[in-house]
Amino acid sequence: MRILIVEDEAVGLFILQKYLEPYGEIDSARDGEKALELFQDAFRNSKPYSLIMMDIMLPKLDGQNVLKRIRSIEHEYGIKPVDTVKVVMTTALSDPKNIIKAFNEGGADSYLLKPIDKRKLIEELQKIGFSLEMQR
Repeated sequence: MRILIVEDEAVGLFILQKYLEPYGEIDSARDGEKALELFQDAFRNSKPYSLIMMDIMLPKLDGQNVLKRIRSIEHEYGIKPVDTVKVVMTTALSDPKNIIKAFNEGGADSYLLKPIDKRKLIEELQKIGFSLEMQR
């Protein structure tokens, strides 16, 4: 499984990497523009991500807009909704407006509040269809 973690805070990035490293190859981005660039490169090189963990509040381009662009790219290439990358939005904001926007406007698959609890993360990934087997 290929995983992209988009997190601008070093501690949050480190924690997610530690939680997810047993399950696949991980790339990371510290801002929205870099995340979009990595997604597009992976897509063009036929090595797409299976999972994107993305913070909502990011420098340069926020997570909500990155997600909209990702879904637009997938649509342009004729990717069926069932085959799109799974995206879990993460944030310290428990604002219902952000949650609704992530699901309704962006097509997020899940939403987790920070600080991320490993048990909750694994449960949520299983809910959205990942059978998490260690790959290393």
